[in-house]
Amino acid sequence: METHIVAPIPGKDYPQTWNEFLDWFGTEDACLTYLERLRWATGFICPKCGSVAEAYRASRTRLMCRDCQRQSTVTAGTIFDKTRTPLRVWMAAAWYLTNQKQGVSALGLQHVLGLGSYQTAWTMLHRFRRAMVRPGREQLKGQVEVDETYLAITDRQNPISPVGRKSKTTKVQIVIAVETLQPKGFGRIRLRRIANDSAACVIPFVQDVVEPGAQVHTDGSATYLSLAELGYLHQRTVMLGSDVPAHVSMAGVHRVGA
Repeated sequence: METHIVAPIPGKDYPQTWNEFLDWFGTEDACLTYLERLRWATGFICPKCGSVAEAYRASRTRLMCRDCQRQSTVTAGTIFDKTRTPLRVWMAAAWYLTNQKQGVSALGLQHVLGLGSYQTAWTMLHRFRRAMVRPGREQLKGQVEVDETYLAITDRQNPISPVGRKSKTTKVQIVIAVETLQPKGFGRIRLRRIANDSAACVIPFVQDVVEPGAQVHTDGSATYLSLAELGYLHQRTVMLGSDVPAHVSMAGVHRVGA
């Protein structure tokens, strides 16, 4: 293993076209080498003892620390850890995901990559989405809409059969927060799965993702009555009997939830 590895340069060491991608990541070895450049730009560091001594390569994927004899892989502790899916497929999924302006569904990813399992595509996409969440990101501020909705957990065009499943549930409840911009438009979005629409589930979400002092726009549910006491400017819009449709009075959350 090389002692000094040149780390990829953001915005430069990145394939701009599919043909470039195939040139860069055509083999498993090429993918492993790229990951090593990312993870150990200044040389191998043992995750157990912290040794920076040159590692012994037990195999193409396994590196052994010369000080503590701990074996490790470049994928350990990453979203690729313990996966049976080839790294070439993971890299292709990453490139495709970051090049689609309108978002990517698990079914679409399955078709593009030619995966035999919808569950594999869903798991890959879920891992990528979790990894893309920036730690310590700023809370939403200004004017923020908050509402709950239901999300289907099975694809409409390729539904998961209920046969053999422990639960017949086909939907989960989520809460949505959307920044609304003036004079029009939407800013950042936050979502979270919740057990139910009670204040015990919804209010902690608001406190986690919305900056105190922000104007929080909700429907007339009693769930949100404590927001004013918690330091938010609470704007309530009672939907029942209103002449203005909910998707008009609270366009942000309905756009996201649609």
